[in-house]
Amino acid sequence: MIRIFRPIPVERLKLLVFDLDGTLIDSAQDLCNSVNATLAHFGHPPLTDETIANFIGDGALMLMRRAMTEAYGRPVDEAFLESAFLFFLDYYREHKLDFTHAYEGVLESLEALKVLHHLPRKMAVLTNKPVRPARDICASLGLAPYFIEIFGGNSFATKKPNPEGLLALMAEAGATAEETVVIGDSQVDVLTARNADAWSIGCTFGLAPDSLTATEPDVLVDSPREWIEVLIPQGSDLATGRGEPGL
Repeated sequence: MIRIFRPIPVERLKLLVFDLDGTLIDSAQDLCNSVNATLAHFGHPPLTDETIANFIGDGALMLMRRAMTEAYGRPVDEAFLESAFLFFLDYYREHKLDFTHAYEGVLESLEALKVLHHLPRKMAVLTNKPVRPARDICASLGLAPYFIEIFGGNSFATKKPNPEGLLALMAEAGATAEETVVIGDSQVDVLTARNADAWSIGCTFGLAPDSLTATEPDVLVDSPREWIEVLIPQGSDLATGRGEPGL
């Protein structure tokens, strides 16, 4: 169900910026497994998947910092955290696609948005996940061709919700804040949009839907297929159900 809190000027949009984890892909199981493999390597019992999932969204280092703090009941030494982080990265690189998959409807919706040739729109990914696994995952799952750029948490000096990466994408696409929308599953994405004065769409099917109640986006959707209804102007063939690309 779509909930509109502030109507987005869809006809004027030039740039659609997607989060990755919890928005385009369900990567929770591989991230949880990689965290617990790291804990096991250092002789600590596993955390529940639910606990780890709540730590996702602010980058891999913060994920490990939160997991280690939870596991040991206190903040850990920075040198120890660094060694745990490096083990996590090595393990995750090998196992990032064991269970990770695109959410149902993502590829179809991206294809529908792509075929709007009469609109000068571009699409990109901005994630706090390290850029190398982010690009590898997008390539492996068939997502990469839809995007002009895939930027990660180490692509810039700052991470979301700092708007640095979003502003860089806006400059590359020649889009103003009024012509840009951020689509994501957490308050990090909503705040990123706000910090750049851009629009935001929150995805309740992702990893951190509860945070969207604390930081309300302009629009809420319950599935990737609802992106089409929100982002395709009324009156177009796709909006009226004609000319659907394989949907």
